[in-house]
Amino acid sequence: MNVPEMFGSMVFNDTVMREMLPKKVYQSLQNTMIEGKALDEDVADIVASAMKEWAVSKGATHFTHWFQPMTGITAEKHDSFLAVDKNGSVIMDFSGKELTKGEPDASSFPSGGLRATFEARGYTAWDPTSYAFIKDDTLCIPTAFCSYTGQILDKKTPLLRSMDAISDEAVRALSLFGKHVKRVNATIGAEQEYFLIDKNDYAKRLDLRLTGRTLIGAPAAKGQEMEDHYFGSIRPRVKAFMADLDEELWKLGITAKTEHNEVAPCQHEMAPIFDNANKATDANQLTMEMMKKVAERHGFACLLHEKPFEGINGSGKHNNWALSTDDGENLLDPGKTPKDNAQFLLFLTAVIKAVDEYQDLLRISVASAGNDHRLGANEAPPAIVSIFVGDELESVIESIIDGKPFKGSSSSHLDIGTSVLPKLSRDNSDRNRTSPFAFTGNKFEFRMPGSSFNIACTNVMLNTAVADALKSFCDELEGADDFNSRLNELIKRELKAHRRILFNGNGYSKEWEAEAEKRGLSNYKRTPDALIHYADEKNLELFRRHRIYTKEEMESRLEISLDEYQKAIHIEAVTMSEILRRQILPAAIRFSSSIASSVQLKESIGVTANADKALCARLSTLCDGLLLRIDELDECVAGTPAETEKAAFYAADEIIPKMEEARKLSDELETVTDKSYWPIPTYSEILFYV
Repeated sequence: MNVPEMFGSMVFNDTVMREMLPKKVYQSLQNTMIEGKALDEDVADIVASAMKEWAVSKGATHFTHWFQPMTGITAEKHDSFLAVDKNGSVIMDFSGKELTKGEPDASSFPSGGLRATFEARGYTAWDPTSYAFIKDDTLCIPTAFCSYTGQILDKKTPLLRSMDAISDEAVRALSLFGKHVKRVNATIGAEQEYFLIDKNDYAKRLDLRLTGRTLIGAPAAKGQEMEDHYFGSIRPRVKAFMADLDEELWKLGITAKTEHNEVAPCQHEMAPIFDNANKATDANQLTMEMMKKVAERHGFACLLHEKPFEGINGSGKHNNWALSTDDGENLLDPGKTPKDNAQFLLFLTAVIKAVDEYQDLLRISVASAGNDHRLGANEAPPAIVSIFVGDELESVIESIIDGKPFKGSSSSHLDIGTSVLPKLSRDNSDRNRTSPFAFTGNKFEFRMPGSSFNIACTNVMLNTAVADALKSFCDELEGADDFNSRLNELIKRELKAHRRILFNGNGYSKEWEAEAEKRGLSNYKRTPDALIHYADEKNLELFRRHRIYTKEEMESRLEISLDEYQKAIHIEAVTMSEILRRQILPAAIRFSSSIASSVQLKESIGVTANADKALCARLSTLCDGLLLRIDELDECVAGTPAETEKAAFYAADEIIPKMEEARKLSDELETVTDKSYWPIPTYSEILFYV
């Protein structure tokens, strides 16, 4: 296998464009991609023709505008290149207009009230900053998605806007240090966790097929307590899947780099190399799609739910975030010179300020019904947002705040303009798995996003909040009479104001929960509790200030998120009721009846049947209780309020507790029912397949 030759072979990338486009056209397209300049119509026609020629040579017959609506997944409507010329002959054609603009029906996508059902028209617009690619013999053109009235209906558009916002403010900040760059990119490395189970087991579980997680299931005798799966030898069947997945991703220009077994049985992880936030988001959406497709070919089902199985680790998607200039400088690298130290500390302070002031937005960006099962468990951070910086960097920060000598590798005062920051190795402290937002040497790792998430939302929040902090810093520092003195004052003041968000300890402890409350940090344990703060005035003003969202667009996203939450719980509850009523209860009753027959038979021949009677009584009691719980659950679901916010809180307050009560009885029934009667695959069978 020639990996360099394979890599990007299905992507209309820079190499292909250089080869196939005239120099002037190529340069014009580069100006559009790098500087955001409008693309001339004639140039668009030439690019479209070259793109079609390349795609057809690769076997493509159709094209689609590939976009990311508010569903969280991708969408595509396929059109063939087929056209008829004036002589009635069939030709393959693709115009600049078809490349740059599409008109999908917008009425059936979530809009949160922005669009009525009868207002169907929507537009997709080519995003030339993300390369077109071929998937399933179709040329896929990454696009933004908006309504007929121009309101954004997707996840890509606000991400692109947030990238511009942080670039503009970071460029301003760098100019204060005498550095003049054209652009600063937020760069992302998204670690993707997932489960692979046998697709035959998957097919027999209605809950997995409809909700992505097991709604019932007694724990297996063995879970992850032996710690023998993490980084363990990869089974040949799984290794074959991973090899196939790598090839598919490499063809699409996705830099799949790391793969290994995760902590839980059947759980694995893939991590790519960093890329700018837009491309990284597109790549992650494609990665999730390819994982499911490739799994099917290998007899697996790929589970991307945050908590497919109770009692073992769930799956997250660690969002590794950094800032890099167009000439490759990482702005979160501490550096070796006084000027770099000061620059690093300014950007570090901006991140600390941003995370503290907009901790609610970061929590909101990871809020979902699935992730609520994971956050705060033994494999994920708690719902309290905090920053881990490591002991040495925390000591540096404390010395700046207190104005005292740093007691580490240097005893001097940290006068930012003249002294050298002690060299911080990239692994300057132990990794804190309980921290939601951890500095890891030259980047921040945000560990809260769930495995099924589109990371665009998280990075919109993060980019915009940091851009806002940098804007306030630049507004103060530009034109200062004594830059170094003002810089020192600003960093000291802001670190002191936001030190409450810094925490290096155990995020799982009850003591931290109490301490966080004392510090005034938010602790939104459930999705609705977090979501209702999305459109708080300070958040509305933040996104208005940086032209990311309008008030109406934010309110629509709040409505969509609340609706999505309550619908997810509703589907789970109805699915659970169906499984319990039509599979579990009948199976348990049949087994109970067989035990009762055994009692009658034994007693008819004078044999004692105490064990049989006890088991039969226990089964009957559990079945009676389960039927009652199913009826209560159905009645509870039927009482769901019509108003979206009330329905979301009703789901959290009323429906979920009813589901938990029903599950408890079902799981107990599983432990006493003959295996041959149990109608669905158990945890032992699913997690420990051959």
